[in-house]
Amino acid sequence: MLCAGKLGGLGARAAVLRPGRAGLGGFGAGLRARGVSTSWSPVGAAFNAKPQGRRLDLFGERGGLFGVPELSAPEGFRVAQEQALRKTDVLVARACATPPGPQTVLIFDELSDALCRVADLADFVKIAHPEPAFREAAEEACRSIGTMVEKLNTNVELYQSLQKLLVDKKLMDSLDPETRRVAELFMFDFEISGIHLDKEKRKRAVDLNVKILDLSSTFLMGANFPNKIEKHLLPEHIRQNFVLTGDHVIIDGLHAEAPHDLVREAAYKVFLYPNAGQLRCLEELLSSRDLLAKLVGYPTYAHRALQGTIAKNPETVMEFLEKLSNKLLERTMKDFEMIREMKMKLNPQNSELMPWDPAYYSGVIRAERYNIEPSLYCPFFSLGACMEGLNILFSKLLGISLYVEQPAKGEVWCEDVRKLAVVHESEGLLGYIYCDFFQRADKPHQDCHFTIRGGRLKEDGDYQLPVVVLMLNLPHSSRNLPTLLTPGMMENLFHEMGHAMHSMLGRTRYQHVTGTRCPTDFAEVPSILMEYFANDYRVVNHFARHYQTGQLMPKHMVSRLCESKKVCAAADMQLQVFYAILDQIYHGKHPLRRSTTDILKETQEKFYGLPYVPNTAPGFFLILADVVTLHQ
Repeated sequence: MLCAGKLGGLGARAAVLRPGRAGLGGFGAGLRARGVSTSWSPVGAAFNAKPQGRRLDLFGERGGLFGVPELSAPEGFRVAQEQALRKTDVLVARACATPPGPQTVLIFDELSDALCRVADLADFVKIAHPEPAFREAAEEACRSIGTMVEKLNTNVELYQSLQKLLVDKKLMDSLDPETRRVAELFMFDFEISGIHLDKEKRKRAVDLNVKILDLSSTFLMGANFPNKIEKHLLPEHIRQNFVLTGDHVIIDGLHAEAPHDLVREAAYKVFLYPNAGQLRCLEELLSSRDLLAKLVGYPTYAHRALQGTIAKNPETVMEFLEKLSNKLLERTMKDFEMIREMKMKLNPQNSELMPWDPAYYSGVIRAERYNIEPSLYCPFFSLGACMEGLNILFSKLLGISLYVEQPAKGEVWCEDVRKLAVVHESEGLLGYIYCDFFQRADKPHQDCHFTIRGGRLKEDGDYQLPVVVLMLNLPHSSRNLPTLLTPGMMENLFHEMGHAMHSMLGRTRYQHVTGTRCPTDFAEVPSILMEYFANDYRVVNHFARHYQTGQLMPKHMVSRLCESKKVCAAADMQLQVFYAILDQIYHGKHPLRRSTTDILKETQEKFYGLPYVPNTAPGFFLILADVVTLHQ
């Protein structure tokens, strides 16, 4: 799934769900771009080894997260942000005193990097670290750096130092295309932040931006919280499907694949039950975004958010979505009828098709029609085999190999996190991927890619190596069984690794445009391309081996799997259209003509076709649609 955002004019552009924007110094200290490590080991065996799955030892000396010495304890985030803010003051003064030229752009990029090296790392830690103290310290660092970024985006003297360069045609013509483009992007971000406003309105813009950052964080955290219900309110025979605690049942997701209709219905209704605080937060967030957009000169927040993307404006987006919806309509209705018939076949007493049904019953149809029961496929897709498959693919296509490197104590936040070195056959070490692949308590349920540090060419000629995290939610291996992936899990692994390779290979002089820091509607292209490799027998044949017998997966099994993806594809796409249109409406013309819940009901029934369920709220739908993260 994709989450993009940026910190503003001086925040680098990231491109996936809850993205980061860079890291602190200290990653692989002393390693040059062509460095080699004797601690690297083969990737497949390492991922099939049983992970420890326990917290790190909290006692004794340990290094810092991602190799950053300051982050051996939560208090280190304050040290890191103070260092970044001091460096910011120095770089701002230098930018304002430097005559316009290519050096101006280099200083701006270094300034952006100094801030992002804290904000990006903190952006990840605040949601993924198992220790509350680390999460809280990271949250405070995000807010502190975010506030500084918004102030810099409305700093007139800083803006004028860049403007002097852009208005000098002779100077601009002398710049190479990359430098010229980065200069224009920095200027663009100043402009959408309200640099053209008077002093009072600029302060208002800063205050609104900071408020929006706070509201976005609050809403995202709240949308991921489980809901609980008194135990006696659920039928006794389905309680064991959820977490029981005292007199309550904890429901932490939609359980969309559960075979029992009542389990899916209960999960849907309880997990999506309205929370008054969340609804107020959402409405205040949407209102604040609209106020900011109008303040800086845009008719809606959607116009502001889409400026600079491939789509360009919300009118183009809505035209595309409505045309797509119309084209899908007939096929979607056929899909729903097919799903309804399967439900009637398996549950004739309750055959009405509801929103909690399509994911499960479409899977049943695929399995029945193409004989693709996960139990038949999973033995061929051990995690180690899939990682080795990626390694083989990258080697053949790109001359790149993945090696497992042992992290130092304290470098990772959970002992089952694996660290990969990405090595090119001639260029050497390109960067690092931290693989946070396994389930744990309080871990967000989304699969996503985080930029921890962006690559850039440093003043001394060395290249700052990119660092990313891939976060999945795979089951742990057991004593006799490695982690086995369903076909969907395997495809998603390839997808997320596509983002990681984009970050490794998008090597630019400036971190502001490195890797996935590109227009958000382009950022999914490399990862979608990777899904095609995951469904091509010429690729799968190299790695899909039975974990016990070593037998290769037969070609007809791959063919059936590919054919099965066409089943209910229209209904799946229609759901995404619904999410996207909901996003556009919420960020369109304000004031909204009705409540966010009423808009959800109307949009769902018009653009999805299944009935709205009373007393369900927009919260989780917005996470699925990336509404909050796409517009930060």
